[in-house]
Amino acid sequence: MSLDESFAEIIAGTGIQVGNASVARLAGSLSARALTAADLTAFYQARIERLNPELRAVIAISGDAAGEAEASDERRANGAGRGPLDGIPVLVKDNISAAGMPATAGSPALMHAADPDAFLVTRLRAAGAVIIGKANLSEWANFRSRPSSSGLSTLGGQAVNPHGSGRSPSGSSSGSAVAVAAGLAPLAVGTETDGSIVSPSGVCGIVGIKPTLGLISRSGVVPISAAQDTAGPMARTVADAAALLTVLAGRDETDPATERAVAEACDYTAFLRPGGLDGARLGVWRDPSAKADARTAAILESAIVTLRDAGAEIVDPVQLADIDKLGEPEYAALTHEFKHDINAYLAGVGGDHPADLAGLIAFNTGNEAVVLNHFGQELFEAAEATSGDMADAGYREARESAARIARSGLDGALTADKLDAVIALTGHAAWLIDHVLGDYHSWGSSSPAAVSGYPSITVPAGSVSGLPVGLSFIGAAWSEPRLIGLAHDFELALAARSPGGPAGVAASRQR
Repeated sequence: MSLDESFAEIIAGTGIQVGNASVARLAGSLSARALTAADLTAFYQARIERLNPELRAVIAISGDAAGEAEASDERRANGAGRGPLDGIPVLVKDNISAAGMPATAGSPALMHAADPDAFLVTRLRAAGAVIIGKANLSEWANFRSRPSSSGLSTLGGQAVNPHGSGRSPSGSSSGSAVAVAAGLAPLAVGTETDGSIVSPSGVCGIVGIKPTLGLISRSGVVPISAAQDTAGPMARTVADAAALLTVLAGRDETDPATERAVAEACDYTAFLRPGGLDGARLGVWRDPSAKADARTAAILESAIVTLRDAGAEIVDPVQLADIDKLGEPEYAALTHEFKHDINAYLAGVGGDHPADLAGLIAFNTGNEAVVLNHFGQELFEAAEATSGDMADAGYREARESAARIARSGLDGALTADKLDAVIALTGHAAWLIDHVLGDYHSWGSSSPAAVSGYPSITVPAGSVSGLPVGLSFIGAAWSEPRLIGLAHDFELALAARSPGGPAGVAASRQR
């Protein structure tokens, strides 16, 4: 069955096709009693059982999902519904803890870890969402080996892009992207350190929001770096991603980075207004896609025409000063931070698991035939070789240098040209999966926002031979409301130009 044929499947009792199953439409059917949360959850569980053996997007199904769905139906029957996500199935990436489902990061080393709900999962449950299961990921969020194959984990196998046979889903929120793109769940939560939400979203043809650092709690999330890690929503449309972000965002007293979220978090669906591009100033950052082939480059040119026709003022090109110098200090800082942060995380997680990074390395070596059968653990070893001391002068210089380059580059462009956002192609189309040489990922635009802690949103912008390519909107810290308005209007404008555009946009337009 092709992806298009699969999307035509009807959710019983609703007339809604899977490819158009927006949060608004599903919530409307639930409210009208045309559909129960129990039946909706069972529907998506059946799709997972049928399609996941090929896609490998889901690493675990929750045994509590049916009960959560029944509780949602009972609340609604009693007039106590909790909002638009009540009864909506959500997948969470398997580096996020959920009671009864340990955050494994795809590794058998954490199979017997025990931890309560991550703070963001607590917020999902409070909103009535049904945690249907855990999404597969690049093992250890793609921070174990170099090279590696995105979407590959020991526990979950190799996740596969649904848009092309043998194509990579990119990483590390690979399963989250594949699941949403293939209609295994209407919503998913991913995490990003650098590119791990926006890159898989881009190549799988969905919307991904990498929020400002501190808008969403990291408590209960397996870390790489407290300086860059964040969770974020992944969905078929900007409207659905905004609805999920509204629930995820908020203050967590155990995560100091979220202090400002008290003032900044809001109902992001309020910014889904047509006309968001009219009068907006957008700067085109061309450097990331300088190596793009002609068909990929044409997607950027077409997007610029769409944006301009929708009323945006285009500044083309803009430069992000010294961004080409970002990679070395970022890598030096991340290896150092990973040792510190993973050791602290493991010290606080219950259950049976290695006590620290050295223990993880020993576990992998002791289970080499299973865990290291395709790739090694070079990044683990590089991190272990650092001091892991946050006061280390060399480390502090690297982190400060990386942050300075990223922020001055983005701030300089945004301020000098009075921009609402910088736009760039998110990355190139999906490459073939290769378990010998690893990923062929030659360029992308994620690093400035990731290292600065600023927000970015990727939206499907076109395709090359049926393989999606995304356009990223990158803004200043805490500019999610503006970016969502811009991205939503671009999505609508693109759908108006291309009636066969991203599925679900027509439903979004009817909000």
